[in-house]
Amino acid sequence: MELFQGLSPVALADTMICARTHELRAETRIFYQGDGAARAYALIVGGVRISQSGSDGEQVVIRFVAPGEMFGTVALFTDRRYPAEAVTLTQSVALSWSEADMLELMTRYPRIAVNLVGILGRRLQEVQERFREIATQSVERRIAHALLRLAEKAGENTGQGTEIDFPLTRKHVAEMSGTTLYTVSRILTRWEKSGWIVTSNQRVTLCDFTRIIRIAEDGVD
Repeated sequence: MELFQGLSPVALADTMICARTHELRAETRIFYQGDGAARAYALIVGGVRISQSGSDGEQVVIRFVAPGEMFGTVALFTDRRYPAEAVTLTQSVALSWSEADMLELMTRYPRIAVNLVGILGRRLQEVQERFREIATQSVERRIAHALLRLAEKAGENTGQGTEIDFPLTRKHVAEMSGTTLYTVSRILTRWEKSGWIVTSNQRVTLCDFTRIIRIAEDGVD
């Protein structure tokens, strides 16, 4: 896990002593938006969807969490309120640390704090890139970028291509790319007819990775 990279075996053992293990069924809500932030989480197995609701009740997917990634951490260092909710996509296993234990570990092992700064910096960069894409790029490019990010995060090589290894609906893709469900359905149907992707049982497989990259880079499909 990136948060603990560079730690000695002794330091890693200390982090595990403080950790709590959670075995979670699919569609388990780990925390609600607005809850007091009590623990920081790390996903070991499975997938987690991070979603945020507006004042009108509409939900938007903020990101998907893959094994090895932290979530729910930022709130411990801001207003101590989770800014979004976390729901498991599949049967999952997570570890968690209390705020007190996490701060103690960072004090004892400053490398954890350095790693966390890098993680948060890259997350901020991804958010900025998504805003830029929504403001300046065509819908096709935004959808291609969204699929490529997910494939990089949770891609599994299969006989057909690179499968995004957790449930992904077209509504999720629309929310991540800042467009409508109708537009995403129309574009993904066309891509599937062209043989560039395959969708089945809420799984998306990128069959022509080069073509999807080309669309993301210059919008040519």
